[in-house]
Amino acid sequence: MGDALDLTEKDVLGIAEGWRRDGRAVALATVVETWGSAPRPVGSHLVIDREGNFEGSVSGGCVEGAVVGEALEVIEDGRPRLLEFGVADETAWRVGLSCGGKIAVYVERVN
Repeated sequence: MGDALDLTEKDVLGIAEGWRRDGRAVALATVVETWGSAPRPVGSHLVIDREGNFEGSVSGGCVEGAVVGEALEVIEDGRPRLLEFGVADETAWRVGLSCGGKIAVYVERVN
């Protein structure tokens, strides 16, 4: 992912490293695949701590809320998860996604 990461993405990884250094339990969510129009590209990150604090972005709206919820479970049980989200174009606006695309997000605990 090296060259594909912009400064914002590098900052999210730095935040994850800092939170771990401070002794916080942390999960990292990464966009690993997109289909069609998606709000964030492959390689985008969201870092979440045990208290539900988060930085970065993997999508927006209801998707990020669901990712944060899954990340809290990943922090507790240590089992990574692959999450897939997709919304048909005609229903996209109703659930807060204007793009109508699909994304896959890998969530893992940072040890």
